[in-house]
Amino acid sequence: MTAAFARFNRRTFSSLRYRNYRLFFAGQLVSQSGSWMQRIALGWFVLQLTHNDAFAVGIMAFAQFLPFSIFGLFAGVLTDRLDARRLVIGTQAAQTVSAAVLTWIAIAGVAQPWMLYAIAFLNGMVLVLDVPSRQQLTYRMVGREALPNAIALNSSLFNASRIFGPSIAGIMLGFAGVGACFLVNTISFLAVLVGLLAMRTSEFFALQEFERPRILAGTREGLAYVRRQPRLLAVLGLTVALSTFCFNFNVTLPVLAKITLHGQGTVYGFLSAVFGAGALAGALFAASRARASTRVMLSGALVFTVAELLLGPARNVYAAGLLLFLVGAGFTAWSANSNASMQLAAPDHLRGRIIGLYFYAFNGTGPVAGLLAGWLCARGGTELAFVVAGSAGIAAALGAARALRRRPAIEIPRAQVSTGTGISTS
Repeated sequence: MTAAFARFNRRTFSSLRYRNYRLFFAGQLVSQSGSWMQRIALGWFVLQLTHNDAFAVGIMAFAQFLPFSIFGLFAGVLTDRLDARRLVIGTQAAQTVSAAVLTWIAIAGVAQPWMLYAIAFLNGMVLVLDVPSRQQLTYRMVGREALPNAIALNSSLFNASRIFGPSIAGIMLGFAGVGACFLVNTISFLAVLVGLLAMRTSEFFALQEFERPRILAGTREGLAYVRRQPRLLAVLGLTVALSTFCFNFNVTLPVLAKITLHGQGTVYGFLSAVFGAGALAGALFAASRARASTRVMLSGALVFTVAELLLGPARNVYAAGLLLFLVGAGFTAWSANSNASMQLAAPDHLRGRIIGLYFYAFNGTGPVAGLLAGWLCARGGTELAFVVAGSAGIAAALGAARALRRRPAIEIPRAQVSTGTGISTS
């Protein structure tokens, strides 16, 4: 029993043997908790300023994800052109400034909805580059063999923060207000900046030499590669469907807590934390596996979407919490495996672009998705929003399962296979 537990720990946390990744992980552990506090407070703040207008939360989501729709297709090319560590330092510094501005307008009492929409849009502009560059940096820190584990650990960290951040935010919203949450987030960015500056670039895994791509030509090259990989197309199609219809909790959760369940900030924090606990469980399960798995990806997608469908009629806080735990677990089991599969199928010179395409599929429909979720909540409450989301997601997951069964395995260059691709169909 002890030996099995030790093996589980070695597999689950194997990426932490790399010093640069340990620095990154520690900094993100602090920073992500602050970021979740800001996300929780921002949705609550919009409802306060607009007197419980659910559609206003959808407008904020529209503003936040609009940059992904406009620029996300080209973000991967820029990531392939630029140094990933320097780019992440720049994006983290920009988010520090944004959080400081939010803190000031909240504490000064001058905030208006349009200001929050503008800040959400500017944050989205930064995240367009931040997301693929952090993924590329992860590869440089741990290499190909440990990449599936590092991606799952990143997801574990993100979702562990989703437990603690919302829990603390729920308490602070009641006693200190939204400004305190924004202030904590501003300070938390210092941890990740210190970690990034302390990294040893000499210990990064080398990339193959390649010519830096031009924006348009490089984007076409990435698209052409994906078109030749039917399995990657199926994974991207499922990602678009689930992110459009199912992953709109920045809109639906504050409405569920404040309007459907008639709760206060503590209820919102509790529901978000329970979702995070489930997501952490799913991420740790993914991290304990040596390979990215198509079967786990599809099973996670079904758990995610079926639980969301059942969440529609929930009118009890604890029933909603139990279902959100399952939603979170299924979500990360799906997303960690789909992310790893995409990255591991990409050659070095295209990795940034493949990552960019994956996150474009994940976030590119965000503006429409946010407005749709807000409109559904305004028309029929969270019951209508969750029923539509769950039904569409189940159909997409079953369609992807059927498509993947008929497709050949993802083609990976022989040089990459010899070092361990980490992809499995079981």
